[in-house]
Amino acid sequence: MLVIVAPGQGAQTPGFLAPWLEIPGLADRLSAWSDLVGLDLVAYGTTAGADEIRDTAVAQPLLVAAGLAVAEVLGASPAIVAGHSVGELTAAALAGVLTPEQALTLVRERGQAMAKAAAVTETGMVAVLGGAEEDVLAAIAGHGLTPANINGAGQIVAGGTLAQLEAFRAEPPARARLIPLSVAGAFHTVHMAPAVDHLRKAAAGITPGDPSTTLLSNADGAAVTSGAEFVERLINQVANPVRWDACMATMADRGVTAMIELVPGGTLTGLAKRALRGVATVALKTPDDLDAARGVLSGSA
Repeated sequence: MLVIVAPGQGAQTPGFLAPWLEIPGLADRLSAWSDLVGLDLVAYGTTAGADEIRDTAVAQPLLVAAGLAVAEVLGASPAIVAGHSVGELTAAALAGVLTPEQALTLVRERGQAMAKAAAVTETGMVAVLGGAEEDVLAAIAGHGLTPANINGAGQIVAGGTLAQLEAFRAEPPARARLIPLSVAGAFHTVHMAPAVDHLRKAAAGITPGDPSTTLLSNADGAAVTSGAEFVERLINQVANPVRWDACMATMADRGVTAMIELVPGGTLTGLAKRALRGVATVALKTPDDLDAARGVLSGSA
């Protein structure tokens, strides 16, 4: 049983799209979507520097467009789809809840709104690796932070103000390692509340379809059967924690045997290798990975 997953913000690296543009038609697809989102996606995915693509208003449309373009090249029919944070918009399009154009229109508004919300207060995020989960969550709460991503496999991401994060780093949980993340704000926390209202207005004119395949929600890992409900969850998720651990638990319960992570792959398959033992994983980083992905497809058919 195959699951296709789409990574979230922070997965992007300078030049990650360059090798993919050698595939006929992919550059044209991205150019057309560039007009839709008002960004030169080809340039941002090939020649832009790390600081440029760290910008939330750039990173989010870039990731969704890249994921959808590569999914078209792959041509797989998964049993389950899921996305981490902004990757949920990629997943929604793969499942038929949104068209690619609707997903890109919404991600443009999401990225801009979250960037604006992040500019109000200086906030950030830090990954906590290891430690007992209850101790980590208690320490996060004790410093007034939010467990913005509970990713499973011993990884929790805390978000809050820079002052809160500095105090947290000075007093980390026992047996835990802290890694500051290169993101522009405390996503999936109360600091993103203004972006929720903006995204709800942007989605008001969209009539979503119901999922054509099993589609998991970041809110609780549930398989959502209503397109309208999934879009509402997408909107609320902007200011609420991502429960990727719950998504992986659902994958395990449903008997997933293979996972393909869309470009720029690596983060979610890395978590799966630790939390979903025995599941075959392929991270699509360059076109050279397509053969391995198709091998997994044939094995899961």
